[in-house]
Amino acid sequence: MESPERSRLRAGDTILFIDRKEREYLRLVQPGKRLNIRGGTIHSDHLIGMEEGQTVYNTAQEPFLMLRPSFAQLIPNLPRSAQVIYPKDIGPILLWGDIYPGATVVEVGTGPGALSLAMLRAIGPEGRLISYETREDHAEMARDNVHRFYGAAPNWTIKVADALAGIEERGVDRMTVDIAEPWHLLPTAATALRPGGLILGYVPTVLQVKQFVDDLRAHGSFAAVQSFETWLRFWHVKQLSIRPEHRMIGHTGFIVVARRVVASESR
Repeated sequence: MESPERSRLRAGDTILFIDRKEREYLRLVQPGKRLNIRGGTIHSDHLIGMEEGQTVYNTAQEPFLMLRPSFAQLIPNLPRSAQVIYPKDIGPILLWGDIYPGATVVEVGTGPGALSLAMLRAIGPEGRLISYETREDHAEMARDNVHRFYGAAPNWTIKVADALAGIEERGVDRMTVDIAEPWHLLPTAATALRPGGLILGYVPTVLQVKQFVDDLRAHGSFAAVQSFETWLRFWHVKQLSIRPEHRMIGHTGFIVVARRVVASESR
């Protein structure tokens, strides 16, 4: 049975090479280029047209399983100069943030663009994503990663600007915030979000959770506040050796969610 054409590798594909110890190496397949992997090389021209899922060897005769990366495999391997949001948090952010097809989403703080990539996939071509980032180098890296790993995104706008100074958009459905003091954004967020809209903050410490939750409840334009963190533990399964992995990603950040409501008049 002939494999579908989409299984075959093309020039410009990003490929994940996995060695015998399950270490991962992300590489870009470019015609005429050699890929350096663990003391040997693999010629890109030999890979173009092959099926993903095959095992290939470098010039040092090291075997590598060759696959296009899943999203969960891509994120930890993204080129970055800032901390990436891990897949274990991106999943809950998309779910509790209710990032749906066709939504208009404002993202405050992009980092290397991991969450931007995930939200572009979630909102689809009918949705709209506007990202605010204060640092040009972070914005440029996010642009590069989205272009390389997602492709053309005409429904995405990245603004090198401070969202605390103002968000231009109105009637926004969803807002994600990854900055140190998200509570300072609440007046601007309340103006930008539509009634029923949702704000989701991602913060690393309990003190930030406390301040953010208190300010959300005190503001008057937000309700249904929730806060939580996620833990993910992989297991080693090999013959009769079944145990948790020795290493795991523990605490990474807290997620705080609230809904934009119509403020009640005082009586």
